Amino acid sequence: MTPPADATEPVDASVTELVDADDEAASPVAERPVRVRGRLTPRVRGSRPVSAKRRRRSSALVLSLALLATGVLWSVFAPTGNAADPTESEAVRNGQALYLQGCSTCHGLNASGTQSGPSLIGVGSAAVDFQVSTGRMPLAGAAAQAKRKDPSYSQTQIDQIAAYIQTLGGGLEKPTITQKELADADMAFGGELYRSNCAQCHQVAGQGAPLTYGKYAPALTNATPEQILEAMRVGPESMPVFGQGQLDDNSAKAIAAYIVASRDATSPGGDKLGAYGPVPEGLLAILVGIGGLLGVCLWIGARQKV
Repeated sequence: MTPPADATEPVDASVTELVDADDEAASPVAERPVRVRGRLTPRVRGSRPVSAKRRRRSSALVLSLALLATGVLWSVFAPTGNAADPTESEAVRNGQALYLQGCSTCHGLNASGTQSGPSLIGVGSAAVDFQVSTGRMPLAGAAAQAKRKDPSYSQTQIDQIAAYIQTLGGGLEKPTITQKELADADMAFGGELYRSNCAQCHQVAGQGAPLTYGKYAPALTNATPEQILEAMRVGPESMPVFGQGQLDDNSAKAIAAYIVASRDATSPGGDKLGAYGPVPEGLLAILVGIGGLLGVCLWIGARQKV
């Protein structure tokens, strides 16, 4: 019987090398240095570098997923829109035909203006409705100021022309005011605003007054509530523009309600004499009152016997 070898007994070197070779063959993680970006890193034996084809497939997969996610997010959060109204498109086409027939001579075929008329790009439908519905346009002739007259187009045709001009750069759209809004407006407040901002030119009773260089503030006796709102927002001729910062919609409608109510109100003191103010009343007092008194005095004197 052979006694067991002592643990401290030296082991043959050939046996040790054989064991190490077997361990290296069995172990899948034998490492050797690999240079990656300027430094040495251990590399697993048996592993293969990722091919360019696999990288392209991964990139295509990531791109497809990104596009799919973008489409889903767009379909969820994109603003919804409605198709164009065919009646509106027809109104624009008819308005363009009317414009080319009656307006392009002065304002140009593309509404960009000529020497005879300004550009209409960006003026909006409110300015068109005011000028055409009051008969100021088409212009009858050269003058210091366009005069109000009977309109040359029907309201439907005016709306069509305005719709066409609105497509050329946008602009202020035609305002609307209902009878209920007129009835509910604060006319007392509207009267204060009118006397503070409008009476200097249009006179207290809205009968108009002369300005400089042949211009004048027109009478408001025939103006509709919509035309009053349009004039305040557009500022035609010498009239200033009143924006939202000066007169908001409620204030503008209150002024329109006051003008409509004041011109239709009765005069408890007798005949309004055209509501032209103290000048015609004073003239009537001089001619009729004092003149009548002088006539009576002369008649009395002629009847006295000398």
